Amino acid sequence: MQPSRDISRLIEIMAALRDPDTGCPWDLEQDFASIRHYTIEEAYEVADAIERQDFADLREELGDLLLQPVFHSQMAREAGHFDIGDVIYAITEKLIRRHPHVFGDTSANNASGAQASWEGIKAQERAAKAARRQSAAPVSALDDVPQVLPALARAEKLTKKAAKVGFDWPDFAAVMSKVEEEIAEVAEAQAQNDTKATHEEIGDLLFAVANLARHAGVDAEAALRDANAKFTRRFHYVEDRCRQDGIAPAEAGLDRLDGYWNEVRASDKNKGS
Repeated sequence: MQPSRDISRLIEIMAALRDPDTGCPWDLEQDFASIRHYTIEEAYEVADAIERQDFADLREELGDLLLQPVFHSQMAREAGHFDIGDVIYAITEKLIRRHPHVFGDTSANNASGAQASWEGIKAQERAAKAARRQSAAPVSALDDVPQVLPALARAEKLTKKAAKVGFDWPDFAAVMSKVEEEIAEVAEAQAQNDTKATHEEIGDLLFAVANLARHAGVDAEAALRDANAKFTRRFHYVEDRCRQDGIAPAEAGLDRLDGYWNEVRASDKNKGS
C-alpha cells in the first residue's frame, strides 16, 4: 500500500484498517460514538492552525479531519447504512440546490443576496425533513442549531436564529442594559448565598454576553479563545518573573503577582495589544 493524492487510496486504507481478519485491532474496536470526539477535536485543530497561520500544520490537520468522514462512512457501509459515495453525492447535490444563482437560473448580486437565498432554501429543507420524519412537533427556527456546539458558540447561534424571525433586542445599547441587569442579578443571588440561583444567573449573564458579541459583530467563541491566549501569555510572563526573582508563584503573594501582571499589561498597551 502506497500513499497517493487520490482520495480513493484513503478509502482503501480505511477499509483495510477495518478488515475483520487483517485490520488494526484498535480501528476494529471503534464505533460512531467512540470516535465522535476525535471528529470534534480535529475540527478544532484545523481552526487552531488557521489562527496561527501555520500552513504546514493546516495541511496535516485537514488530512486528519478528512479521515473522520471516511472512518464514519466505512463503519456505516459495514452496517448497511451508506458509504462515502453517498456522502459525497449528498453534499454535491446540496451545494448545487442551495446555489441556484450559480448553477440555476436565479441571480444574486452580492453576498447578502446569496445568503438570503441560502437561508430560504434551508427553511424549505427543514420543513421537508420534518414532514419526512412525520414529526408531530412544529418546525422551529432553532432546529438546526447543533446541541454539541460549544455553549458560547451555540448561544450566539441561537440568538442569531431567533433574530431572523424578529425576536431580538433593537440595538447594542439595549443588549448592554440587559448585561448590566444580569450582573446585578448575579450579585443579588450571590449575596443571598443561593448557589442554584447563582448558577442560573451566571448562565443568563453568559447568554446575554454572547448576544452582546453578536450585536457588536464579534465572534464570541473566537473572542474568548483570544482572551484565553492572552491570559496564558501574560501568566507565563508572571511565572518567568517569579523565576527571575527566585520565588515560587505560590509563595510570591498577590501584591507581587499583580505587580508582575501589571508590567506585562503595560508592555502590551505600549505595543497596542
